Amino acid sequence: MVSSEKHILTRPTWNLSPSKKTAYVNARVIDPASGFDDRGYVLVAGDTIIAVERGNFNDDASHEFDVVDCKGLVLAPGLLDIQVHFREPGFEYKETIETGSRSAAAGGVTLVACMPNTNPVIDDVSIVDFVHKRGRETGYVNVRTYGAISKGLKGKDLTEMGLLVEAGAVGFTDDGLPLMNAGLMRQALSYSRDLGVPIAQHAEDLDLSAGGCMNEGAVSAKLGVKGIPNAAEAVMVERDILLTELTGGQYHVLHISTAEAIEAVRRAKDKGLRVTAEAAPHHFTLTDEAVLNYRTFSKMNPPLRCEKDRLAVLQGLKDGTIDAIATDHAPHDRESKELPLSQASFGIVGLETMLPLSLAMVHRGEMKLIDVLGAMTYRAADIIHVPSGRLQKGAKADMVLIDMNYDWSIDPDSFVSKSKNSPFDGTTVKGRAVRTIVAGETVFMLKE
Repeated sequence: MVSSEKHILTRPTWNLSPSKKTAYVNARVIDPASGFDDRGYVLVAGDTIIAVERGNFNDDASHEFDVVDCKGLVLAPGLLDIQVHFREPGFEYKETIETGSRSAAAGGVTLVACMPNTNPVIDDVSIVDFVHKRGRETGYVNVRTYGAISKGLKGKDLTEMGLLVEAGAVGFTDDGLPLMNAGLMRQALSYSRDLGVPIAQHAEDLDLSAGGCMNEGAVSAKLGVKGIPNAAEAVMVERDILLTELTGGQYHVLHISTAEAIEAVRRAKDKGLRVTAEAAPHHFTLTDEAVLNYRTFSKMNPPLRCEKDRLAVLQGLKDGTIDAIATDHAPHDRESKELPLSQASFGIVGLETMLPLSLAMVHRGEMKLIDVLGAMTYRAADIIHVPSGRLQKGAKADMVLIDMNYDWSIDPDSFVSKSKNSPFDGTTVKGRAVRTIVAGETVFMLKE
């Protein structure tokens, strides 16, 4: 158990006895997958949900259960973050599976999908096995991983994709590097069709973005640094959609950030292609103006764009063009960020801020709560084909209790993550996870 003045973190045992029964009562129960949104309760036996009901819990049955009074708060499926960097193996000084999964639990996230740009690269069955084993041994949440598309992330030869899927890889990506070779991407998409997993692309034409350290526009001109044009993302997305149509594969756009790329995905969906996309909270919350204030702590790839693009991301979430919200949680040590803008590392941490930044859309009246939660639960789960993100009988008891009216100020120094690189220092937000349940056990609880 890890305890502080504000919270308690406890690892799950992963084998809770079915005789252990818990009733989560007096809650606003929301299951976005089924549209359920009502006052009610959820019953759990061991690691499994055995009932989701409206109304009041029967006191006559209370002797069978440990009763948790949710006090009218929102009880929802545990959130998923299908793009995180836990840095293990190889870069444990930035983050580990243990510290990253703690950060996830503190943010209400119960399942993560790790990116393969580690050292060694997750391009071999043994490394997939290592990540999953470490997740069970040291993790606080469900830890899954993508496999690399190309061996060593070199963009030349495909990995043994079939074997990696058998080992549990939820999809394939060379994230951190785009797959520039169109022929290799065509092959990968063909395999994705047969294997039933997504090919997830960090969409960036390296010839267009070369040397860029932020969005190309008025702010980059003011700072006198080379920018990355919107076309660098849009060109790659357009190419990959053509290849998806050619192969019948499943294509997923990681951290989409430009109006042009979002419109391309919208057209692809209208044609019935198997194309999905995710957006990171920083891309619907901030613009490149933030670089003026937070400098390198606002440096990420794809970069923060202009207001037109921020609004396009928001609209894409509202109309379903963008399927999921994911953080691209990218921990860095302070030394990697305390450099000139052109030299500093790309990326910010995001697991502990995803929920409140997303709930801001609800508080502003831009989206309904059930739709925002849907983008972080079942819709994310469906992209990587995992049976998560649902509050339904027979589902795993992975849940989050959310206080929608919890006012707080983001303080990166209090993050559970090993790294603190966030541009949201001092941002006032409303709403947060106050209890996170994984496999039927409370792994995070905010102290009252």
